[in-house]
Amino acid sequence: MWVFSMRFCCTLAKVAGRCQSRQLAGGAGHRRFTASSIQPTPSFGLLFDIDGVIVRGKNPIPGAAEAFKKLVGRDGRMTVPVVFVTNAGNCVRQTRAMELTKVLGVEVLPEQVILSHSPLRMFQQFHDKCVLMSGQGPVDEIARDQGFQNVVTINDLRMAYPLLDMVDHNRRPKNPPPVIQNFPAIEAVILLGEPVRWETSLQLILDILLSNGRPTAWLPQVPYPHIPVLACNMDLQCMAEAKNPRFGHGTFLVCLETLYHKLTGRELRYEALIGKPSMVTYSFAEHLILEQAKKRGWDAPIRTLYAIGDNPMADIYGANLYNHFLTSNRGKSEDGLPHSCRSILVCTGVYGNQGEVPTDTRESVTQTVFHGHRDFRLDPTLVEASHIVKDVEHAVNLVLREEGWVSESEGLESASE
Repeated sequence: MWVFSMRFCCTLAKVAGRCQSRQLAGGAGHRRFTASSIQPTPSFGLLFDIDGVIVRGKNPIPGAAEAFKKLVGRDGRMTVPVVFVTNAGNCVRQTRAMELTKVLGVEVLPEQVILSHSPLRMFQQFHDKCVLMSGQGPVDEIARDQGFQNVVTINDLRMAYPLLDMVDHNRRPKNPPPVIQNFPAIEAVILLGEPVRWETSLQLILDILLSNGRPTAWLPQVPYPHIPVLACNMDLQCMAEAKNPRFGHGTFLVCLETLYHKLTGRELRYEALIGKPSMVTYSFAEHLILEQAKKRGWDAPIRTLYAIGDNPMADIYGANLYNHFLTSNRGKSEDGLPHSCRSILVCTGVYGNQGEVPTDTRESVTQTVFHGHRDFRLDPTLVEASHIVKDVEHAVNLVLREEGWVSESEGLESASE
């Protein structure tokens, strides 16, 4: 089953056909590979993943800052529309923009950052409802930034109903306070990201779902359909400082879905799945790319989006899926060139420890077990990147060469290195 919750955006076309595979012949060093002195009006936009592409945890990946120097003009501003699309979501976009500015040495504006929860601001029908939010970081601030007005956190719920969180014996209240009277009924559950205490969040979220939003009102029959659930970030694994991938929010979702099914015999249903590889996120990213181009006075239509990431099951899958949507639903542009989204896989993150860059993009499909979310299906063509490169600097080199933003002699020199 495919769940994208794009009712308010568009009707999805069926995924059909196979993505055309293209392979980069090799990256080039910053010394020889530079953008032309007179930049044309950009007709393409760049979507950069962050973790595993630009940083590993708090540490910048070598070559990331050098890559972005090639995208900056003499005025210190980027010469192409750029959006950073990450499935991380434990902060507000202003914080992430400041971190990227420091790492890259280029000013990154908040409106250039899409966190896993950023598209929630499009779900205005939930902004005035009483919602339970699970995650970590400044949850209240994140909620306000997305437009939500009536938010209950997991800790709020735990304090209101002190007898519900009983797994950790050391946290069981010896003299529990009385239950807060007139506590509002929860009308929707929003899962921002992996929580800290999984047992607490799993227990309380299930209590809400099984009681139709009132955890002390145990019902004789399980309400179904249950109250709406919106989940951000489906990554089963993510990359940080550790050598191997770590559990992501997708792992928490697997636990929640399994427990709900075990308790009820029914399938947990999502009102929306947000974050890569969701179509909602890529549609939102394209919207921000077009807004940047408009604000900068770039009047050439955006023909191509390049999505650069390290996770085949999130970055590559999502970009290829959106490419199917663009080519199937938008057809050809006025001059006959198709709108497209081309996926570029780097070897510095989840898709790492693979040795040399493979000569065939089909070799990027290394997993026989599907790590994507339950509501998506494995299609080998969707996890096959258009290009595979060593790192983000090689990815930028590739894009500039593909778009003709280097002189012919520079292109020949870089290809021979």
